[in-house]
Amino acid sequence: MTITMQNYALTWTDSNGTKRASAVAYDEPSAERRRLELATAGASGIAVVPVAVGQLPAISK
Repeated sequence: MTITMQNYALTWTDSNGTKRASAVAYDEPSAERRRLELATAGASGIAVVPVAVGQLPAISK
């Protein structure tokens, strides 16, 4: 049986209006914890996106 690891990254807009993307990949529970941390810090537009190994999300303009 093969186990496939799914990685997740986050994109968000910080409280100054700057669009950001995570520089690391997370497992699903860790991504959710990071999403909550960002929300508590005042970030908006937070998205948890699936990424392939070695891939990070692009920041949309």
